[in-house]
Amino acid sequence: MRKFLTIFAFSLASATVSMAGGLMTNTNYHIAFDRMMARGASFDIDAAYSNPAGLAWGHEGLQLSLNFQKPWQNRDITMTASNYLAVPSLGYPGVNIDKKYEGKASAPIVPALFASYKQDRWAVSAMIGIVGSGGFVKYDDGIPMFNALVMAKLFDATKAMPAAMGGPMTPEKYTIDSKMEGKQYIYGGQLNFTYKFTDQIAGAVGVRANYYDGYNRGHVTATTIESPGNQKLIDLQLDCLQKGWGFTPVVSFDFREGPLTIAARYEFRTKINTENDTKTLDASIKNTDAATAAAVPYVTGKTALAQFGDKVAPYEDGAKTRYDMPALLSIALGYEFTDKFRATLEYHNFDDKHAKMAKGRQKELTHGTDEYLLGLEYDINDKFTISCGGQRTDYGLDDDYQQNTSFACDSWSFGFGGAWNITEQIRLNAGYFCSIYSDYKKEQKNYYDTPWPATETYSRTNHVIGLGIDYKF
Repeated sequence: MRKFLTIFAFSLASATVSMAGGLMTNTNYHIAFDRMMARGASFDIDAAYSNPAGLAWGHEGLQLSLNFQKPWQNRDITMTASNYLAVPSLGYPGVNIDKKYEGKASAPIVPALFASYKQDRWAVSAMIGIVGSGGFVKYDDGIPMFNALVMAKLFDATKAMPAAMGGPMTPEKYTIDSKMEGKQYIYGGQLNFTYKFTDQIAGAVGVRANYYDGYNRGHVTATTIESPGNQKLIDLQLDCLQKGWGFTPVVSFDFREGPLTIAARYEFRTKINTENDTKTLDASIKNTDAATAAAVPYVTGKTALAQFGDKVAPYEDGAKTRYDMPALLSIALGYEFTDKFRATLEYHNFDDKHAKMAKGRQKELTHGTDEYLLGLEYDINDKFTISCGGQRTDYGLDDDYQQNTSFACDSWSFGFGGAWNITEQIRLNAGYFCSIYSDYKKEQKNYYDTPWPATETYSRTNHVIGLGIDYKF
């Protein structure tokens, strides 16, 4: 029982809605991304994020853009085990488990604001949005690693108990009430300065300020069913808020010759060190010591937590945890085949292995995230534009990286939409994209340090719809 609690306190972490981008970084802020995806060669207002140097060829004067996106996602874990808790020497066959734990992830309407001003060879631009992750996730039935562990620990502590004393603590003798939820937002504001060096070459430098805001909340309670009924065996409560700051230098380059554009952007690693504001971190454990149980039926509060040592240290008030945003290299090739038809190829590399994560999880990745994007855009006439695109995301995942509390799945994403030039000054953008994820299966011979094997299957779905308006003064 006690080992289970240490693992719970150590492992609980937020898992969130993801949009497009790497493990910690979003790349879709403007609706033009939703409908085309590859925007690294853009010189429209969305270039304030995707290609700041490209604004050297953008609109002369001031322009603004306001965008709203609605993402929603499922993050499900299926735990499968045959004969879990089986002990042949005791004649106990164990139990068969095949349960899906549904994680409902959502976010409110996600806004993003862009602005740029260009005069001759100079341009200044800015962007404000949710630059990393963003959203909430909730598991109403908890997650399998916690529930399976408490089953194992309760059984292990009583498996040698004679039948006259009730026998081992098997699953039909108790209930588990478990719930987990988390939030993670990284808000960002970016400012860029662009200069056109020649008629073909432009460059830009910028900086983004990032603010991390998240929490981890949950509980696990095991209660007896048989006599004496409704007696708590385990009760752990956690409510931990995390906040932190980080800054991102950004440089970009754009080469334009006739219909050809070659662009590159590099975001340096963002060091974010969060600090805990812990409201609750309490434990209650049934005292199994016969000599003291009558007078002290439960070990509670700090006395109980002291048994866990450094296992609960990451959630102590004032403790610090790293949530770095990795360095990002973006390279794009754009080509205008005609005055009406354009295409862009793009590549992203997120250097995740050098971005520090909680407990050094980045070391378990086989490589940083690679993304490959293609976007197509066609002007039907002066009023209407249609576009579509796709993206392949490969995270470099490994079994030791994947956790119930935070996991990823490689994916293909597809988007489409259009733009309507309502007037010469006003453009309306609308788009939709979805991600199709590959399930990740993780087999363990000793499921979270228990003597029994089990398999977990991680699966996800993701959809985003968006609407935005661009205005040129």
